[in-house]
Amino acid sequence: MPQSSTNINKRLRSLETHLAEEHPDNPVLAKAVHSFRKLDHVAQDIGLLDKNESYATYVTWWPMIAVLGTFSAGKSTFINSYLNLHLQRTGNQAVDDKFTVICYSRHDEIKTLPGVALDADPRFPFFQISRSIAEISETGPQRIDAYIQLKTCPSEKIRGKILIDSPGFDADSQRNSTLRLTQHIIDLSDLVLVFFDARHPEPGAMKDTLEYLVSGTINRADSNKFLYILNQMDVTAKEDNPEEVVSAWQRSLSQAGLLAGKFYRIYNPDAATPIEDPQIRERYEKKRIEDMEEINARMQQIEVERSYRIAGMLEQTAETIENQVINKLTNMLQTWKKRVFLIDGILFSLLLILSVVALSMTDSWNWVKTFIENIAATETSSLVTLAVLAGVIGYIHFTVRSKVANSIIKKLPAEFGHDHNACKQYTQAFIKSTSGLRPMFLNKPAGWNSANQRILAQVKNEANDYIQSLNDQFTNPSGRKLEAEQAPLTEPTAEVAAETDSHTEPAKETEAKQ
Repeated sequence: MPQSSTNINKRLRSLETHLAEEHPDNPVLAKAVHSFRKLDHVAQDIGLLDKNESYATYVTWWPMIAVLGTFSAGKSTFINSYLNLHLQRTGNQAVDDKFTVICYSRHDEIKTLPGVALDADPRFPFFQISRSIAEISETGPQRIDAYIQLKTCPSEKIRGKILIDSPGFDADSQRNSTLRLTQHIIDLSDLVLVFFDARHPEPGAMKDTLEYLVSGTINRADSNKFLYILNQMDVTAKEDNPEEVVSAWQRSLSQAGLLAGKFYRIYNPDAATPIEDPQIRERYEKKRIEDMEEINARMQQIEVERSYRIAGMLEQTAETIENQVINKLTNMLQTWKKRVFLIDGILFSLLLILSVVALSMTDSWNWVKTFIENIAATETSSLVTLAVLAGVIGYIHFTVRSKVANSIIKKLPAEFGHDHNACKQYTQAFIKSTSGLRPMFLNKPAGWNSANQRILAQVKNEANDYIQSLNDQFTNPSGRKLEAEQAPLTEPTAEVAAETDSHTEPAKETEAKQ
């Protein structure tokens, strides 16, 4: 077994064990890791994943809250207030140029750990992110510590959760890297708090950044996880015009396509400008308390949402592979084959015409007759000549195959935009399906067969079972009292794991027969 495959399996086993120990009352999470392994087998057969990759590393197994926004929006001040600790530096300018992952520690002191602590641990959202950083850094290869760091603190509010503070977006030297890592965080988070500075209702130079943060949320299936927060609203009390401030932001953000959604209006009383008028102060404070209660409630319930999200991702990933990915790859293969056959036809027709013209002009038709007779008599020189001709024809054909495949691959980045991971997966799968060892008459993508279809069906059924199990934990529609608690889901057995692994061999045999 390759070392890379051994490493990822070891990490997944460690993750299963850790989840089972940390959440003995919620066995769905440990079971879900095993279902992700099944998805990995299918994706690796198709070419979507390498042997050292797993869909289990595309999710964060601890509830995750992302705090995003422009510099001076009060993100760090909000985090410090929430944790009741002076953890993050604060200021009116960008004071931190790294993504800070914050998690609980039993130690009384705050500790700052390097980015490698996150890069090597599959439980965290930046597992193996160093490979992407090497690809996207505008200033050449950079150490991962230049982009991310881990901070631990003893605040009980963060126990069992992960909180991420984003850097300011005015660091042009790392701008593209910052935006791409931001997209990675958005995809993984259970809750995204998008902060805006109420003192600057017209974004101006930050317009493109805000469009990036906002426009990508509009058509997402999980758009309800985004909370838009107007922070430092106390500065508007002098004119007593909070509604005008909200309207100004709504006008600005509507240009990025955000036409709906609720804005929360908050400020930090300890850092706020004193509001002299008691009536205005009471109105502002009442609104702040109401909105903070809603925000805190959403932050507290993400653990339940996280379990449903992971189960839902299993089903969604299986559905995406079966329908969207396979259909896309099939269409790409059809386009590829048509172009290859067309170019082959043109080139070989030209070669045939040139050969006929050359033979006619040199009156060498007798040579063709003699050549055929020598081949029939297995004359060595003629057989060598035939092999050379076949090699030339094969070289032309496989060169055409490669060139056409590359031309199709080059169009994928523009098609997928910021979704670099999807672009990478389609590229890998398409390269596998168009490899020189694979016959062109196969209509289905590599790895797509009845055995892998059955595995995806199993994963979808398991995802539904997990959701029902979660429903049994958190709901009781009938209102009846249960005589005994429902038996928990059992841990994955060695027999089940062996059955999953056995699917990979029939999958290859089925593909060979297609």
